[in-house]
Amino acid sequence: MPDVALVARSLLIVEDDPVFRRRLSRAFRDRGFEVAEAANAVEAAESARREPPEYALVDLRLPGGSGLDVVRKLMELEPRTVVVVLTGYGSIATALEAVRLGAVHYLTKPADVDEILAGFARGDGARGAVTASPTDSVPSLARVEWEHIQRVLSDCGGNVSQAARVLGIHRRSLQRKLGKAPTPR
Repeated sequence: MPDVALVARSLLIVEDDPVFRRRLSRAFRDRGFEVAEAANAVEAAESARREPPEYALVDLRLPGGSGLDVVRKLMELEPRTVVVVLTGYGSIATALEAVRLGAVHYLTKPADVDEILAGFARGDGARGAVTASPTDSVPSLARVEWEHIQRVLSDCGGNVSQAARVLGIHRRSLQRKLGKAPTPR
């Protein structure tokens, strides 16, 4: 019988940004995971049908379907899959919906591997296979503001003047805020 500590844990990473997806894949492989990658909802469903993963990291915004659809499909195929949703555009409504569908945690980008592992550990229950450092915390108000500004700017197609109007602030004030690095969590 194989030693449980030597059995690779399967992970499906569903992320449309190829550079970020490859970086995450490499980091998780270095930590002993057997990683499958998907760039969209269709690829994720096909991969999960072939072999349902123990863990899944799912981006919320995907071409060809929402990450929430992927969470729903993963839970239909294998209810024990531990799912963490990752997004650059966090909102309370989508976080609640992701958890309602079966995700164990919801993280906003940029998230590092230790934060993702901590998210997996939340839903790992009896397995106890994933260890993580206690970095899971509530984001600061400044961080939430920065993420909101980034989402509005993205929705405005990168147009700073339009984003400033939507946010109700002066264009120069928005440019100053954009010039600052994102605040720590």
